[in-house]
Amino acid sequence: MNELIWIFISALLVNNFTLSLFLGLCPFLGVTQKLETAFRLGLANIFVMVITALASYALNTWVLIYAPYLRLISFIIVIASSVQFVEMAIKKLSPELFKALGIFLPLITTNCAILGLALFSTNKGYGFVEGLVYALGAGGGVTLALVLLASVREETRLSNIPKLIEGTALNLIIAGIISMAFMGFAGLFGSH
Repeated sequence: MNELIWIFISALLVNNFTLSLFLGLCPFLGVTQKLETAFRLGLANIFVMVITALASYALNTWVLIYAPYLRLISFIIVIASSVQFVEMAIKKLSPELFKALGIFLPLITTNCAILGLALFSTNKGYGFVEGLVYALGAGGGVTLALVLLASVREETRLSNIPKLIEGTALNLIIAGIISMAFMGFAGLFGSH
């Protein structure tokens, strides 16, 4: 049980995919203008990560033992198909969210955080339960990063920001400060 807790906290905080490993930066910088949109995209990321973790475990356990050289292409196919499923579900259940996410929902297909999850979980030799916990932690970490940046960006609209650093420069400064704050979790929880 302690091992599962550590896997979750490590993926959520210590080795956060976006803030520590710098994976998934496209949606991190692109979809964080509104808090609600960022949160919903984070939930979509969690769902796709869980599906990807389960599918990559099944592929790695029963199929890819015979053809390990097909790992990368197999994982890409699984990610693309699961994102298509999420896109169809969101389009049917919440057309306004689908419109709000725009181009960024299909970008989950090329989100390196999701491919990184599939590769990291299989490289670490995680079983079914460990892979599921890892996916939940990683997805929660990506969601946390999206929500943090979106909330700070919403607050900066009310502030008197110098013209020199408005826009992308300010977003990168904020992202860097949040990333440095997350580096403190490595010292708090120690290396494992």
